[in-house]
Amino acid sequence: MSMQRSRRHDPYPWTWELPLGITVAVVMVLVLAAHCGRAVANLLAGQPWRFPPRTELFTSLPALLRGDAAAGLQTPPALAPGPGAAETVATTGTLWACIAAVEVGALVVMGLLGWQALARWGPGRLKGMASTADVGRMLGRSRLRANRAVIRPDLYGRHHGTPTARHPASVPSSLPTAAAPAGSGRRR
Repeated sequence: MSMQRSRRHDPYPWTWELPLGITVAVVMVLVLAAHCGRAVANLLAGQPWRFPPRTELFTSLPALLRGDAAAGLQTPPALAPGPGAAETVATTGTLWACIAAVEVGALVVMGLLGWQALARWGPGRLKGMASTADVGRMLGRSRLRANRAVIRPDLYGRHHGTPTARHPASVPSSLPTAAAPAGSGRRR
């Protein structure tokens, strides 16, 4: 038990850099998801796919969340020259529905990625242990079968055919049981 605990010791303290980096990444994904939701809503309204320039990503966000589907775009869709000039942007309800759908999708993907990251690098992982797939890939089936007595001596040891406590039904009746004294077994 102490050997596993010593392998779990983390010599690096948790500092502010890792939580700050994760927070910045999550905020950036949520901002981009809001703009992607707006682009999907405008696409459903018959407009081409448009994304704001980098300088407008954060400054156009309050107007976008108030329901302005043209906020931050270089040329607003209703003012674009050409045959589609009379077309309008998405309605507020469509805009919010699309933003909500894209945001929920982004949150689900981030949650799954976070769960996978914790399973792989988090504090609950087993250090120094290979998974079954890793062992099979590294050693191969033939080597695993050849060395199975060393790998799992409880299953494939020297006395592989003898009954164990795991399978009490396979114990022959000539052996003494817990209920009978040691000398009361059948003599040959």
